[in-house]
Amino acid sequence: MAKLNAQYRALQQNYLFSEVARRAAAFSEAHPERDVIRLSIGDVTRPLAPAVVAAMEQAVCEMGRAETFRGYGPEQGYDFLRQAIRGYYAGHCVNVAADEIFVSDGAKSDLGNITDLFDRDNTVLIPDPVYPVYVDTNTMDGRRIVYLPGSADNGFLPGPPDFPVDLVYLCSPNNPTGAVYDRTQLQAWVDYANGCGAVLLFDAAYEVFLHRPELPHSIFALEGARTCAIEFCSLSKTAGFTGTRCGYTVVPRELERDGMSLNRMWLRRQTTKFNGVPYVVQRGAEAVFTGAARGEIRAAVDYYRANARTIAAGLDRLGIWYTGGVDSPYIWMRCPDGMDSWSFFDRLLEGAAVVGTPGAGFGACGEGFFRLTAFGDRDRTAEAVERMVAFLGK
Repeated sequence: MAKLNAQYRALQQNYLFSEVARRAAAFSEAHPERDVIRLSIGDVTRPLAPAVVAAMEQAVCEMGRAETFRGYGPEQGYDFLRQAIRGYYAGHCVNVAADEIFVSDGAKSDLGNITDLFDRDNTVLIPDPVYPVYVDTNTMDGRRIVYLPGSADNGFLPGPPDFPVDLVYLCSPNNPTGAVYDRTQLQAWVDYANGCGAVLLFDAAYEVFLHRPELPHSIFALEGARTCAIEFCSLSKTAGFTGTRCGYTVVPRELERDGMSLNRMWLRRQTTKFNGVPYVVQRGAEAVFTGAARGEIRAAVDYYRANARTIAAGLDRLGIWYTGGVDSPYIWMRCPDGMDSWSFFDRLLEGAAVVGTPGAGFGACGEGFFRLTAFGDRDRTAEAVERMVAFLGK
């Protein structure tokens, strides 16, 4: 009889966002007369930029002609896209080489797959609250997980612990809290990792939302990061690729452990287990970093930033504590009246027909908090906020 991975028994029964969707669907079915507005998942609503669409249309035409058809591409990404990404980093005064950039079908996949490079006998440090994929993938592998508490007292930005670990997950701007580490705070993490030999797995999926110029857009803007960090980036939130799927991971050549190069290990892993991102998608991704698309994408990001300001203004009117919403598309609010987060989810859904994400789904330290997303239609977001103010302000 085949033996299964018993670590799956330790996972939560339902993936957080699936449970949110299930409850919202059940409410809509029971109350078809209610217009439900979802401020829960981080799925973008603005279409792909016209310049991106044009680049993909041209690539489709190329695929329809024998002389320009392309079959299997390089598993690590076409050079034209890697060079475009390299130029994007240079625009933020960060130097990375093309062979340190690995194009993928999204940051979520790479954040889960990167664990292939590490032995099961590693201790993983994960700040709490946390994006579920960090916990679930390491639980599946059977690693020991240590949680670092985030709270309103530390702005949901915990600093390095006073004990060594092997792997550290960091996300800034953070999902779910919207909190952002500044340069000094990130430098402390880099120094910690280099001091104890840990590897930082830095999730930069939301870096495009950084608004304050003093905030670093990459972990590699910090001194010493190239010997301790891997960076994961996504075009989902940057350019609306949620349905198109493209991201990239940066693994510096200097990053070594046990006499082995993690850059070479990741290349070997990808060439074995991944067939690469389609040519058409990569041509669209190239356009994200060049020419007219840059301005078009900035306009979409500004659209979501305006939604975040609308949500924040509504919470200000209600006198509810929150973080995020300035350099992040997420707003992390304290549940009113001391409610637990799932009870508040039900209350908000029933009273205002608005869906958010319960903080408890992101970890123990998320209990009593609630995530709202700015990824939505502007008018629908404004309507949701007015409903919340009317209902919660009673």
